[in-house]
Amino acid sequence: MDWMKATEEALAYIEENITGDLTVERIARKVHVSAFYFQKGFSMLCGYTVGEYIRMRRLSLAGSELVSSNVKIVDLAVKYGYDSADSFTRAFTRFHGSTPTEVRRNSAALKSFAPLHIKLSLEGGTVMEYRIEEKPAFKVKGISRTFSYETANADIPKYWDEMETCAEGKPVMGMYGICFDAEVSGNQFRYMIADDIQSESVLHKTLEEQEIPAHTWAVFPCRGPMPHTLQEVNRRIFAEWLPASRYEICEGYNIEYYDNAAHYKDGTDDPAYYAEIWIPVKQDLR
Repeated sequence: MDWMKATEEALAYIEENITGDLTVERIARKVHVSAFYFQKGFSMLCGYTVGEYIRMRRLSLAGSELVSSNVKIVDLAVKYGYDSADSFTRAFTRFHGSTPTEVRRNSAALKSFAPLHIKLSLEGGTVMEYRIEEKPAFKVKGISRTFSYETANADIPKYWDEMETCAEGKPVMGMYGICFDAEVSGNQFRYMIADDIQSESVLHKTLEEQEIPAHTWAVFPCRGPMPHTLQEVNRRIFAEWLPASRYEICEGYNIEYYDNAAHYKDGTDDPAYYAEIWIPVKQDLR
């Protein structure tokens, strides 16, 4: 899959529909990518979440329109996706540093955020370790929660911290972090902290059981302190590996495998700590 092309098409679609009802799910569908992987790839390539990018483009355009027309502030708020003039004013002030009224009355300075464009640049030139594995179906047990694509990067680490300090004791060791992309509509997905189910194990009553179907997986080793190492490997997957590979991502799952932190002197901060990213793939025949 040409991720650069897909992202450029997504940016063009966003610009053409900047005052419309833009959601991650709708944009991803236009470029034929799952919502989870589109959000992930967009953030890695552009440096912003989809929601952040749309919000800054809208506020930049709203500022330009504010000083070049007599349109009412409340009408600007509605046009650029805000429920009220108050919510628009708060967002506008955070972005521009002045209220809409101050800008109009006192010619206060505005900030501009230009649309992004993807340009080809030479990257890579270094070895990226991966392997392709055919994995049979397997079952996991764990705890899950629904997250927003927009805030997941901040909220999921908090979820892991919450699980670690669970009042009833640690319900799962946390061998896997699994994203289920296709189950929830809108701008959300389900994320599970899970362990393997051993045939002799008795499933804890409070835990969910989930079967991961058989897939072809691209498996990427991550060696080093978390979460920086995992994030850097994720960035390289989208910026280097996917554009150059003969594979495209299948919808449905994203799995992070974590080794037992107790096996390392400094736990997940240890320079030798080991984790993996599993991405379901199929050969790109185009």
